[in-house]
Amino acid sequence: MMNNLKNGILFAALLSSLFFIGCSSDDDDDLIGNWIKKSAFDGPARSSATSFVIGDYAYIATGYTGDEYLKDLWAYNSTGDYWEQKADFIGIGRSSASSFTLNDKGYVGIGYDGTNKLKDFYQYDPTSNAWTQKTDFAGTARYAAVGFQVGGKAYIGTGYDGNYLKDFYQYDDQANTWTLVNGFSGNKRRNATVFIIDNKAYLATGINNGVYQEDFWQFDPATDVWTRKRDIDQDDDDDDSFNDDYAIVRSNASAFSMNNLGYVVGGESVKTVWEYNPTTDLWVERTPMEGATRTDAVGFAINNRGFYMLGRIGTTYFDDAWEFKPLEEQNDDDN
Repeated sequence: MMNNLKNGILFAALLSSLFFIGCSSDDDDDLIGNWIKKSAFDGPARSSATSFVIGDYAYIATGYTGDEYLKDLWAYNSTGDYWEQKADFIGIGRSSASSFTLNDKGYVGIGYDGTNKLKDFYQYDPTSNAWTQKTDFAGTARYAAVGFQVGGKAYIGTGYDGNYLKDFYQYDDQANTWTLVNGFSGNKRRNATVFIIDNKAYLATGINNGVYQEDFWQFDPATDVWTRKRDIDQDDDDDDSFNDDYAIVRSNASAFSMNNLGYVVGGESVKTVWEYNPTTDLWVERTPMEGATRTDAVGFAINNRGFYMLGRIGTTYFDDAWEFKPLEEQNDDDN
């Protein structure tokens, strides 16, 4: 009798375990999107690099190996899936710099060199493979700010200078000048991320004094107006049921846009992926990044193809590179 009872308990426990495993697999299978491993980065593994895209190429510059602040520059050929080393960045080696592309040239500036917060600023010309120093950033020396170009205008804003920041400056490449842009009423933050859809910039995530930021903003360069969109927090309020399942808040994430949808990928202690639709102002979870969980990685899009690479977890630094296919089902056998 006792043996029968024990066997019954074991059988019930086994069924329960299989049920929960099945539910977990079903949840994973419900998420759409496939990650494909690409040619590994040819430079040293690193975190806190910065990137800009010109034509079919993405350029990766600077970063930190855990021992050294870097100043090398690498170009990724997206059509051939290979890397080429280019002229070294002429500023001091640094991490957490900001960058953007403007009129077919790349710009890199600010950051942290291990001792100092920086405000110097440089232009890269891919035609001559040469760097030129430009007018220093007009705000305070800082790192972990966002840099982006939208509607033919380029900006750097937010970040950390010893305090958390929310100011934005526009760069004019013809006059080589910076202008303070007013009107952002969002929270102060560092390590936020930005993606661009239909000539509008969307700013999300980031951290302020240990608190992940929940506000989400759209910027229209045609009017210089910031508009608050629906928050990205997880809210149990019945009046805000659209975001009951959201788990988007984070810092040190990466972002890119494809086919008029925005993507936020990874970040501190997470590898989840969320897709934003500006038409509905809603987010949908997609297949998590297939490689290791990481922070301070690089994300960018080239011709409507999204890429994610580098970064670190603890003291382990990565040099792998991945492409995200949002319309495909996950396939673990294609890497």
